[in-house]
Amino acid sequence: MKVLLVSPATPDTFWSYKHVLPFVAKKAAFPPLGLLTVAALLPPEWELKVVDLDVRALADDDIEWADYVLLSAMMIHEKSVREVAARCAGRGKAVIAGGPLFTTSPERFSEIPHLVVGEAEELMDQICRDMLAGTLRPLYRCHERPSLANTPLPRWDLIDFRDYATMSVQHSRGCPFNCEFCDIVEIYGRVPRLKSTQQMIGELDALVNAGWRGSVFIVDDNFIGHKRRAKDLLRAIIDWRARRGVNLSFTTEASLNLVDDPELIDLLVQAGVKKVFIGLETPQESSLAECAKTQNMGRDLVADVKTLQAAGIEVLGGFILGFDTDSGTIFERQLRFIQESGVVTAMVGLLTALPQTRLFARLKQEGRILSESTGNNVEAVLNFVPKLDRQVLVEGYRNLVKHLYSPQMYYARALTFLRQYRPRGPRAPVRWSDVRALLHSIWTMGVWTNGRREYWKFMLRSLLFHPRQFVEAATLAILGHHFRIVAARL
Repeated sequence: MKVLLVSPATPDTFWSYKHVLPFVAKKAAFPPLGLLTVAALLPPEWELKVVDLDVRALADDDIEWADYVLLSAMMIHEKSVREVAARCAGRGKAVIAGGPLFTTSPERFSEIPHLVVGEAEELMDQICRDMLAGTLRPLYRCHERPSLANTPLPRWDLIDFRDYATMSVQHSRGCPFNCEFCDIVEIYGRVPRLKSTQQMIGELDALVNAGWRGSVFIVDDNFIGHKRRAKDLLRAIIDWRARRGVNLSFTTEASLNLVDDPELIDLLVQAGVKKVFIGLETPQESSLAECAKTQNMGRDLVADVKTLQAAGIEVLGGFILGFDTDSGTIFERQLRFIQESGVVTAMVGLLTALPQTRLFARLKQEGRILSESTGNNVEAVLNFVPKLDRQVLVEGYRNLVKHLYSPQMYYARALTFLRQYRPRGPRAPVRWSDVRALLHSIWTMGVWTNGRREYWKFMLRSLLFHPRQFVEAATLAILGHHFRIVAARL
């Protein structure tokens, strides 16, 4: 059996990092982890080929080679998915599609002959038998939430590490919180399911044995959803680092109640976790109550962020505009909140009613749903009728994002972060690729593009007043280039 596994193209969005990649000579930010895991569930004797459309184009010969085409996608990939499916149909190749895009909206893809709804671990044996027999069903649905104990090592051998800026691993699925706008609890549940510590160390070993020495993104929906198990893993990673003598750095996602556990913070730092994405959402308490973001309520959010920064963790923040309780003052409040907290990487999006969420159900009952969501966090599109005037909300959002990522505001926010940030834990050595990225940034931002003066002021101030954080400063400057381009297109 010859199986082609296709990862669709990611559009130019906040998290694509497309305008950062040339600085580090990479083709894509992250590998298609879900697809590589599905590949590991296929019989080992089958011939497999992965085509990541963020890395290279899909050739007609790729499609002709395959007996079947497997396609995995998230909501952001819909346009690319439909293009790939049409090309395969035109050549008479059966497509089997799975992933969050199809799990939340299977009814929208009648042109795809075979859909997998839910998680694949307990379905793949049957799907493989049906592939061999030529008796594939139109729909496969996982009614349970499978244990991750039998989730195999991803097939890292099917990709070229040199194409990617960061590798990805997954420790858990699910989140114990129940934010109204979030689809994680609908797709993966509120009881976190986890791989064992031994599994995770095995995955890290496999990455290192295959030659990876860069950063690793632990892509959990909430890494600290099960705090005790998270701590067990972090202790194991600390021991593993010492035993293997490797110096990987990690990024992950977590809820803000991380701040309440100093031991957990210390373990994250000692394990080499440098960045944590946190849904901060809004400084407005009534909006937090509206969306049931209880873990953020009754707190000094700015102080919480600064606590993590002072401990040696950079906070990447998610922010939302468009709650029913938002008024015309929310734009200035969000701007002040983000600048004061020093959250340099601030992903601000308009509220979106995602399929199957409690928010979607409520707004549909109220007759306020207008369309499906695109899944693009920074697209200035509302798929529901807001309480705040629509034009005011959209224009206020555009202006806020453009202001946040103007050179003056961005570098000021970065300096706020550097003043608070105290690097701790293991430090990765400076490599030639880092020097090359710095030289590229000097030419691109210091000579070629607008904002040159602000760039040089920022770099000189960082070097003079924050020399221990200069690597982080140079990295932030490069990231700002990407964010400004994305913001300018709003």
